[in-house]
Amino acid sequence: MNTYDETTYGERIAEIYDGLYSDFDPAAIDLLFELAGQGPALELGIGTGRIALPLHERGVKVHGIDASQAMLSKLQAKPHGDHIPLHIGNFAHFELGQRFSLIYVVFNTLFALLTQEEQVSCFQSASRHLSPGGVFLVEAFVPDPCRFVSYQTMRVTQINEDLLSFDASQYDPVSQQVISQHVFLSQEGTRLYPVKLRFAWPSELDLMARLAGLRLRQRWGSWSRAPFSSSSVKHISVYSLA
Repeated sequence: MNTYDETTYGERIAEIYDGLYSDFDPAAIDLLFELAGQGPALELGIGTGRIALPLHERGVKVHGIDASQAMLSKLQAKPHGDHIPLHIGNFAHFELGQRFSLIYVVFNTLFALLTQEEQVSCFQSASRHLSPGGVFLVEAFVPDPCRFVSYQTMRVTQINEDLLSFDASQYDPVSQQVISQHVFLSQEGTRLYPVKLRFAWPSELDLMARLAGLRLRQRWGSWSRAPFSSSSVKHISVYSLA
């Protein structure tokens, strides 16, 4: 039975998330700090706070929204985690009653919204919550269907005497959805961490922004502001009110 919803990924992976994704690019904090100005800032899909907490330490008043209580509990248990105002819910549709100089969604988290309609709604929600002169920043990968053979792929992520872990994925070109499992095999048994996403090309995101009254202000190929080009594997896109 398919019971996957907006909470599933975070609720299942929260216990090991920081072990898998503990690091961050310091240039990301520098750029977000610059764009936040006097703040406040809002992170969509804040998770365990690996970006929000370093930004908070730089003096930015960061708020966060996430669908997973398990992920938010991990954030709140960290030093200064209780200083960040948190909202639980689907970041496709939110009404927080205030405006932000920076709203951002990073690490491909926008693609956790599984339909085009939800992704458009996210842009619209962000647009409604931007202060005059504020910006909406998206970090996402550039889709590469060539990664898939017969619409599927498998990649070993770790192998040693005690553990085998791999990612198995299937790709639907019609819905632009990828269904994956992070699989961990050890003597203790098998652990499964499902993830679904709906990817979009940068040009499609730009159209979503236009529908929400936003325009592309800048696009880079990295947090250090490398030019975006045909060889870029991800993009940092900054939108402002049109």
